[in-house]
Amino acid sequence: MYGGVTVVNVPQLEIKKGESVGLVGNNGAGKTTLFRMILDLIRAERGEVLSNGEPVAGHEKWKNYTASYLDEGFLIDYLTPEEYFYFIGGLHQQSRAHVDDFLAGMTDFFNGEILKKGKYIRDLSKGNQCKVGVASCVLQNPELLMLDEPFANIDPTTQFRLKSLLKDMNKNKGVTTLISSHDLNHITDVCDRILLMEKGVIIKDIATSSSTLSELEEYFGVGQTL
Repeated sequence: MYGGVTVVNVPQLEIKKGESVGLVGNNGAGKTTLFRMILDLIRAERGEVLSNGEPVAGHEKWKNYTASYLDEGFLIDYLTPEEYFYFIGGLHQQSRAHVDDFLAGMTDFFNGEILKKGKYIRDLSKGNQCKVGVASCVLQNPELLMLDEPFANIDPTTQFRLKSLLKDMNKNKGVTTLISSHDLNHITDVCDRILLMEKGVIIKDIATSSSTLSELEEYFGVGQTL
């Protein structure tokens, strides 16, 4: 609650292991606030968030299997991308050689714009900062991946590669993915389940089908409920 206004009111929400869940809604719907609550960056006035059955508040275990990128504030902007990747790898007991192998496999995703440029992260474009943030999440081999608006500032080629990366992590590696996006095309393509938020409330919980995109477009286009 901010200024007497309830910004998120979710009495109950269960996300099962291995699900790919998309969160959609207009600005101010509460999507980012909900993400921050799940990550224990904001505490709810009532209720609690459980991860693998354990409250996230006051516990650390969930941090070992959760990777998230909500915005550039999650990065250490005075490091170069290489320094940042080595730092993240070190936190997860990964050698520099392991990180180098991982980065070599991200060549297409980086598209020649991230490594060996002699730039600090703060000097990269928002799109390239997003690439660094997403790649650092993948490097951690998470069981739960959370991304807030990952398609917003990246070019179409990178959007396509990001979708392939997310699908591979979910379908082939069993990673639970929770993604917020304003891009209805991408979110319905990547996610098997869509949560529609309005004024802090999840008003629809939809299993993605061939008609989901058109239903969402109708909802946001003419303001009708699904």
